[in-house]
Amino acid sequence: MTTSPGRAALRDLPSIDRLLRAPGAGELVDAFGRAPATDALRAVLDETRAALLGRAAGGDIPPDFELVSAARERLAAALAPTLRPVINATGVIIHTNLGRAPLSAAALAAAQQAAEGYATLEYDLDEGRRGSRAVHAEHLLTRLTGAEAALVVNNNAAAVLLMLAALCRDQEVIISRGQLVEIGGGFRIPDVLAQSGARLVEVGTTNRTHRRDYADAITADTAAILAVHHSNYKIIGFAGQPDLADLAATAHEQGLLLLFDQGSGALRDVGVYGLEPEPTVLDGIKAGCDVVAFSGDKLLGGPQAGILIGRAALIERLRRHPLARAVRADKLALAALAATLTHYLTDDPAAIPVWRMIARPLDDIAAEAEAWAARLRSAGLDAATTPGESFVGGGSLPGQSLPTRVVAVTPHDVGPDELAARLRAAPTPVIARIRDGRLLLDPRTVLPGQTDVLLRVLQRATKGAEQ
Repeated sequence: MTTSPGRAALRDLPSIDRLLRAPGAGELVDAFGRAPATDALRAVLDETRAALLGRAAGGDIPPDFELVSAARERLAAALAPTLRPVINATGVIIHTNLGRAPLSAAALAAAQQAAEGYATLEYDLDEGRRGSRAVHAEHLLTRLTGAEAALVVNNNAAAVLLMLAALCRDQEVIISRGQLVEIGGGFRIPDVLAQSGARLVEVGTTNRTHRRDYADAITADTAAILAVHHSNYKIIGFAGQPDLADLAATAHEQGLLLLFDQGSGALRDVGVYGLEPEPTVLDGIKAGCDVVAFSGDKLLGGPQAGILIGRAALIERLRRHPLARAVRADKLALAALAATLTHYLTDDPAAIPVWRMIARPLDDIAAEAEAWAARLRSAGLDAATTPGESFVGGGSLPGQSLPTRVVAVTPHDVGPDELAARLRAAPTPVIARIRDGRLLLDPRTVLPGQTDVLLRVLQRATKGAEQ
């Protein structure tokens, strides 16, 4: 029986023991550990064996050091982090896919300090015994909002779920059909309601709901009226909803609760920046809402968190509910949130990146865009500035934009989609927009210190250089 050249070459394949003694193998083991290194070398040998068997004429076996190098590349790729920093040049300030709100320097420092060692997460230094993690943000939230009490959980969906489970389980909750919203990831308010054990009662129509619609739906089984701010879409034209004060009056006249899912976490009036005003967290408390739920990583500008504020007796019921432990916030989120809230208390919103981007003057953005375009043109790129729009994003202020000035790059040797792909493949990925065959870069969302990296990545990508 004739042996094929490929099968004959298998006799010359090195053993794992031999590869572990080859040049570079020691560094491989030191970097990744002996077991992972051995597994990677075995996988490389398997691939080499399969390649030899697939060749009719056999082939040369790579030198040992090349096989070790291939194992290193395999391990580096397998263990490379998938959660990576990127440069956001899209102009979308609260970009859900890119992590929503970037944190302030103080919030980052607070989180790092809490992470580096032990902390008073649930320890009372004065009493020398166990304390509560609720205290770290509660006093700041009550001072900022005027609410009696506050509780922090891990996101706003959890906040709404806990609120309904603790206060409305096995009872009816009335909600307008125009507020049956779907939030990110396909999660819908009716689904959250169902998971809480509350029973949904829909009133009104998609575009209009009146105060009497709520009043007519109240029964002996009704626990609350739920108002949901549709912060991720707009209903325009022949549309209307009762204001929160009217809903509070309707609920309280019947001994019911008014619960408000404010969502975006706005503590400031966005109207001063030329945007349409939206109900703030403080508006909910002033209108008489019993509990208000909102996000920490949207317009608040902090870490991911779900925040609940309202009447002390109700917040205490939430705190004692079994679900509260399952959805509680961790020490890093609490530390960063406390630092973010302190910026509001000290009237320093410019320290919060989200608000700094929203408030950034158009002239300042235009000057930076012109400087970028000039540098790119000097490097031989077809770059110009043009008017554009920035968006708040993150399910906030739908249909609204801020005027901006973008850098438009017209690639000649590569299409805009390929150029965008090259930017994403860079060691520090750059995320941009494409419009009318041009790549658009918005300085509004590029953080301080990122400009030089962004422009270098773009120059290399347009020349097809290795990233």
